[in-house]
Amino acid sequence: MTKPEFVYVTYIETTPEKLWDALTDSAFTRQYWFDTEVRSDWKVGSPFALVMGGKTTDTGKILEADRPRRLSYTFKHELFDGMRDEPATKVVFILQPFGGLVKLTVTHEGFSAGSKLLGAISKGWPAILSGLKSLLETGKVSPVPPEALGIEGFE
Repeated sequence: MTKPEFVYVTYIETTPEKLWDALTDSAFTRQYWFDTEVRSDWKVGSPFALVMGGKTTDTGKILEADRPRRLSYTFKHELFDGMRDEPATKVVFILQPFGGLVKLTVTHEGFSAGSKLLGAISKGWPAILSGLKSLLETGKVSPVPPEALGIEGFE
């Protein structure tokens, strides 16, 4: 039996290099990811953290970093009780040139049955990636408000 997973595919009018930078540079991520910083040196084996409003929300380890084609890391939620006890999962970004576009496939996998985290990321990733696409294509973001995603505890 396979474990549940989340898969999201979108096409973004940009270059693989610009998309890679938008995924790995906090100056970009803060603009479309609810003011979240990504912290890592992006080398295989290095630590990874997401920091939102000064609070570390998720941690992990870089599994793969093949700029500008493929990025993967483990993902362990740290903030909310209902999800903190769940095992680490895995996130994979695949960037493929497609004419003047880049096909971005995000797979988040390894959830246990009945995972609360799967429900949360299933709301979060589409909003995050929508903001990413808007920022790269238009230079601005119309972010989904955190309350629409059920994110509580951030002032």
